[in-house]
Amino acid sequence: MAEKHYDVVIVGGGISGSALFYTLASYSNIKSIALIEKYDGLARLSSSGRGNSQTIHTGDIETNYSLAKATQVKRTANMIRRYCLQHGYENKFMFAHQKMAVGIGDKEVEYMKKRYEEFKELFPYLEVYDKEKLKEIEPNIVFDDKGVERPEDIVGVGVKDQYSTIDYGAMTESLVENAQKVKKKQCDVFFNSQVKSIKQLGSQHVLQTVTGDIFTADFVVVDAGGHSLYLAHSMGHGKDFGCLPIAGSYYVTKGHFLKGKVYMVQNPKLPFAALHGDPDVLLDMATRFGPTALALPLLERFHGLSTLPQFFRTLNLDGKILKILKDLFGDSDIRNYILRNFVYEIPLLKKSAFLKDIRRLVPSLKLEDIEYAKGFGGVRPQVLNKIEKKLMLGEASINPGTGILFNMTPSPGATSCLGNAERDAKIVCEYLKATFDAKKFIADLVDE
Repeated sequence: MAEKHYDVVIVGGGISGSALFYTLASYSNIKSIALIEKYDGLARLSSSGRGNSQTIHTGDIETNYSLAKATQVKRTANMIRRYCLQHGYENKFMFAHQKMAVGIGDKEVEYMKKRYEEFKELFPYLEVYDKEKLKEIEPNIVFDDKGVERPEDIVGVGVKDQYSTIDYGAMTESLVENAQKVKKKQCDVFFNSQVKSIKQLGSQHVLQTVTGDIFTADFVVVDAGGHSLYLAHSMGHGKDFGCLPIAGSYYVTKGHFLKGKVYMVQNPKLPFAALHGDPDVLLDMATRFGPTALALPLLERFHGLSTLPQFFRTLNLDGKILKILKDLFGDSDIRNYILRNFVYEIPLLKKSAFLKDIRRLVPSLKLEDIEYAKGFGGVRPQVLNKIEKKLMLGEASINPGTGILFNMTPSPGATSCLGNAERDAKIVCEYLKATFDAKKFIADLVDE
């Protein structure tokens, strides 16, 4: 087959790859860009509306974010909102809801009040809701199924109306569609094109797919979740990293138990998101609870054991990885949390086990109110850092300086997609001696 050459090839048709595709098309003078996707459409894995919590993570109610991280995430979250408003996507796939984080019991209530004082300058719209106010705006987190008020104190910190819910799958499709509308640009998309190998040949990279197609590029960006590290390792890059895939599942209600997003206080020892409730855009805003967190030897969910070999390659097992895993599972809080989440997947036990935990947030829930959300959830590639000998919280990017980038973007990777695209577009343009129109990008997408 004939080779197809592009200035830039992006591997992965999720929200991250599509955001870079759009950014390069709209804000650089690069002429030819290809997006290569393994499956038959865009956003088939973690970027699907079924694969994540559909949240624009701003840092205001995410209690596991430091003030510094919240400051960074706020900027990229506002890019999501600006993009959607610029193109008229509000109430199409971006929606406004109330949202809050709640502290339950004296210790958490005190923590939330202190956090509010620390974060209110960065997020001046935040409000504090005492129990009496919560009875009005989110009564199901105050009263049980018999209408009895919970005995412990509870406080919420949040906002009543803000764009915070989004279908990232629909946004992914919009990014590609808008990129292909840019005049005088070659912006091609190839589906059913799983990349088998990437090799460097002089100043270019050669990509071969499992179907035998050949692509060459002056610059390659791999935005393919855990597969990014797999391809990096196959080229000898990123050997200081390993990947621990964490799968998340969800449960859905048969009604609207929450009016908006309600998050619980994060246990600082746990590297995984606390359980929370969200209005689901794919289920007529019925409440979806989750995610659970289960370590799986797979890079993809719901595709059998097809990615088992890639898991062992990306785990990069050696003494350093074993030390990290030993430290993680040696901590009783983390170990018990993982074991409890494993129970959430056992058919005869999962509903009752999950209900017991989620009733701490919504005491009015009964067993018949929830059901396992079949087909919902995904896999997040949590990165293990061999040098620092610890689990990295957040994203990782490998840049060997040879005209190729490998990105792994677990949560809040979808929220950060345009911010990451801005970063990567600058790297690509500098390497190719191309021009990135930072002023136009900032004018269109950045709140200053």
